[in-house]
Amino acid sequence: MPDIIQLLPDHIANQIAAGEVIQRPASAVKELLENAVDAGATDIQLIINDAGKQLIQVIDNGVGMSETDARMAFERHATSKIKAIDDLFRIKTMGFRGEALASIAAVAQVEVKTKKATDTSGTLIEIENSIVTKQEPVAAANGTSIAMKNLFFNVPARRNFLKSNAAEMRHIADEFIRVSMAYPEIFFSLTANGQELFHLEKGTLKQRIVQLLGNQYNAKLVAVDEQTDYMNIFGFIGKPETAKKTRGDQYFFVNKRFIKSAYLNHAVAGAFQEMIASDSFPAYVLFIDLDPSQVDINVHPTKQEIKFEDEKIIYAFVQSAVKHALAQFSITPTLDFDLDPSIQHLDAVSKPFTAEQKSQASSSSLYQTFTQKHAAHKIDPQQKSELKHWKESVVSNESLAGSQQFESKSVQSSFTHQQQPTISETDFTQLHQTYILASTNKGMLLIHQQNAHERVLYEKYLSAADGKAIATQRSLFPSTLQLSPQDAILLQELTTDLHQLGYHIEPFGKDTFVIQGTPADVDQGNESRAIELLLEQFKHYTSDLKFSKREKLIRSLAKQHSIKPGRLLTQKEMKQLVDDLFNCTQPNATSNGFPTYMELKKEELEKMFGR
Repeated sequence: MPDIIQLLPDHIANQIAAGEVIQRPASAVKELLENAVDAGATDIQLIINDAGKQLIQVIDNGVGMSETDARMAFERHATSKIKAIDDLFRIKTMGFRGEALASIAAVAQVEVKTKKATDTSGTLIEIENSIVTKQEPVAAANGTSIAMKNLFFNVPARRNFLKSNAAEMRHIADEFIRVSMAYPEIFFSLTANGQELFHLEKGTLKQRIVQLLGNQYNAKLVAVDEQTDYMNIFGFIGKPETAKKTRGDQYFFVNKRFIKSAYLNHAVAGAFQEMIASDSFPAYVLFIDLDPSQVDINVHPTKQEIKFEDEKIIYAFVQSAVKHALAQFSITPTLDFDLDPSIQHLDAVSKPFTAEQKSQASSSSLYQTFTQKHAAHKIDPQQKSELKHWKESVVSNESLAGSQQFESKSVQSSFTHQQQPTISETDFTQLHQTYILASTNKGMLLIHQQNAHERVLYEKYLSAADGKAIATQRSLFPSTLQLSPQDAILLQELTTDLHQLGYHIEPFGKDTFVIQGTPADVDQGNESRAIELLLEQFKHYTSDLKFSKREKLIRSLAKQHSIKPGRLLTQKEMKQLVDDLFNCTQPNATSNGFPTYMELKKEELEKMFGR
């Protein structure tokens, strides 16, 4: 048998390695921006064409490279930052493994122009498929310009897996924001297809945050600044009212490197406990500085996941720093030690505790048990009779609650199998401006008005997306919508689908849109806010990969346009909603699986009352 194991050719080995580092255009953007930062640049420009598929170019005014260095930079594992194995544990720069440029050269056509300030001329190098095709001296500005063209031109299968231009552009914007956020002292710009999306002048961290995340944060940021011998933490957290339903505006940096850490997210969320809703996420931009030897940043190809030597110390310190910042700015709730006036008039407070009452209380066996040393957990068996009536009451209530809970679960589990209830032609009753109470031939229904309307709208939008578009109601006074650059990119991606669902939205300059029309059955007024909430809801679904873009949009619209708790409904509106619900193909649950109604049968009601 001949030998069958062979070494891969270099260009194929490089393409395989590139798959780990360069997964999409945004991956290359990240690597090139980090290299520019490491080069000591104070001015960095990012130029994108065709969402990075045609061109990704980064121009910086950093130290530049000599002719030899420019050629060596594209060899695998060539780096200026590691000379001994111990250097791996003292990494303070962004790129250090020497994989990025070699990976880029394996999957794109690369052109490099670079010049050191001490050199009279620069160097031009062109590389294709990991092979240098041109190298010559050239007139160039101090610094480096790297342009990568036709990404994945030699790996068409990889190119086919790329998403739409708008989706890829969102990923590029995310990477740009993460790098530029960490270096407010550097000028950054991002230009896409000839239009400048970001122009970030040098300034303070707070100014950079507002530039990137929007003016709504200008007066709603709280400074965090704690220093110890072990580590420092600084940055800003958003006041509780800035909390959102998505994790969008959450940034953690360790030694100025953006990281993803569910563990540290939990630490910050814990500091906000009871100040924001349980399903909301606080906004923050936090920087942790600590000895590089306490961190392993070489655990993932993208270097966004790291390991701390002592995670528990970091967790406790982060949570403590955020709590301290909130307390310092009088945001945390304070205890009110003044008694309620109504309590002051109770007999137990206003009247003296007489000697006779004191004697009766102290002679109680329960009092004696709990005042004996080390006996707080004991109750004498002979004294249990005093607790008998309490026990009977608790057990009785528990069994009732348990049976109700069981009935509720059984109703939910049988939703898909039960027959549609016959609703009596009587008036409906609205409870707490949230529920609709309806009488049936066998008992009663308790309908959740928002969940019911969400199901109705979901099926309506689903059929509209598959067939005839929903009618649009033109606005007499079109409203203008100003978005952050990343949200503007997202809205552009959704415009066609939104038009099919009744929205008429047109671009109106940089990051600005005009809402010309809305679905005919949607109340007029505050359309801009509705679109902002829609985008927020859409991003909430983006982490769930099993949903298509259209499905996410339909679910988002149904949730945003549904009748919210607190709205008073007329008899006509309640009847219409109930009729629409039971005309749905699946009336018993929302698209997310929450019940739209509960049914209590007459025999169950009688049983609850002991009849």
